[in-house]
Amino acid sequence: MKPVSLLLAVALGTATVVSAGPAVIECWFVEDAGGGRLSKKPSALLLRQSSESPPPRPDLDPERYLKVHDPAGTLLAAFRRYPRDAPAPRCEMSHYVPLPASAIWVSGLTPEQSCPRALDGRWLMVSMSSPVLSLSSLLRPQSEPQPEPALITVATAVLTVLTHTPTPRIRIGQDALLDLSFAYTPPTPKAATSLAPGPPPFGLEWRRQHLGKGHLMLAATPGLSGPMPAAREGAVAFAGWDDDEPLGPWTGNGTFWLPAVQPFQEGTYLATVHLPYLQGQTTLELAVQKPPKVTLTPAPLIWAAPGEAPPELLCLVSHFYPSEGLEVEWELWGGPEGRFQKAEGQRWLSALSHHSDGSVSLSAHLQPPPVTTGQHGARYACRVHHPSLPALGRSAEVTLQVAGLSGPSLEDGVGLFLSAFLLLGLINMLGWAAAYLATSEDSVEKVRHSTFLYFSLLILSPLPNSSPEGGCWLGGQNPDLEFTQTCIKSCHLKHAT
Repeated sequence: MKPVSLLLAVALGTATVVSAGPAVIECWFVEDAGGGRLSKKPSALLLRQSSESPPPRPDLDPERYLKVHDPAGTLLAAFRRYPRDAPAPRCEMSHYVPLPASAIWVSGLTPEQSCPRALDGRWLMVSMSSPVLSLSSLLRPQSEPQPEPALITVATAVLTVLTHTPTPRIRIGQDALLDLSFAYTPPTPKAATSLAPGPPPFGLEWRRQHLGKGHLMLAATPGLSGPMPAAREGAVAFAGWDDDEPLGPWTGNGTFWLPAVQPFQEGTYLATVHLPYLQGQTTLELAVQKPPKVTLTPAPLIWAAPGEAPPELLCLVSHFYPSEGLEVEWELWGGPEGRFQKAEGQRWLSALSHHSDGSVSLSAHLQPPPVTTGQHGARYACRVHHPSLPALGRSAEVTLQVAGLSGPSLEDGVGLFLSAFLLLGLINMLGWAAAYLATSEDSVEKVRHSTFLYFSLLILSPLPNSSPEGGCWLGGQNPDLEFTQTCIKSCHLKHAT
């Protein structure tokens, strides 16, 4: 990056940062007190300040009141995105000693037998965690506090590793993408480990710890050659520097991708960035989840007579994960005692059923007490709470109908209309069949059948009285068979035309 553009970027960054994010982070300085005990002392990090001098902190030792110089801008950028309503991050500070990494695959970063003199001096490690970020930063303080109006120690951020997804929640079968970024500023020009200009080689390590077991998931050393451990479970990392400035600072990316996550892959993931004699590490808590499906039977209506108990209600909570944290509540809406109340009756839960994808199911049962007429139209609801669901949970409900208190519904009217429509169609088909058989002279049997069919039609749909236009009237008298057949035939011919 050119000097002019660098100054412009810094100026623009400062203009946006001075009014965003927390200015001071309160920490605890943790150190060994002997006898296996730890002591905690208050400390603070001043990330940014206005044109005025830093505020005095007489309650702090000047060596624990640190004004952070962040050449890469990583810390400032992280807290510029920090939500105003988010809780303050938990912060701990401790002493740090530069040492080579113990892993064999990263030994190429430290060919020297001892730590270079450029890394001599006091080092501090700061670790922060909150629901929106998790980071660690190696700080190198100046030897003496600065004689400003408020005594304060200036410290430079050398290596910062952070993630903005500290507690990812992944559904079973979906891919997990765990973001990781880091920044490095050489503490002195002599601290460069490579004679070539540009960012140094580094090592990236992702490990998982769960139920007391740890596994190396992935290791990478961009810029170095040599045998590497094989990645596990299809894991992939996007490891590399984002820029190639000759003198730094440099920013990098180590985002981790894990395909088709299953329940056994949840746990604590540790991301470590190795530089010669320096290591920065942050943690992520990966949780695998699957929200439950909730169904309530019998549905949609349950029927009971006054004084009788309704049928047993069964609430099926299916295919959810994890099994911990599930709560089932029974509610009664619209009962005689108000808008809402906890449902009474005997209740119990079944044992868990396990599925091939790692999810589980169970059923909740409720035997309601005998109903009253005042409960007509009330609704029984099964409400389920689970870590994978919103705060209100998920519910299913059925309506209680008390026998003898419900009239015909809209559905009943629609059913009667359809029945009448089908009956009318059947009558028309009988009429067409009778007309066809009556006009055929093939056999007497067909005439008899047509007479029977047509009399059936007359019974269902009487013909008009006899008139000059040719109508027949058969009621009120006992005509002989010949008169009846003649009348029917003439009526058929009249209606057919």
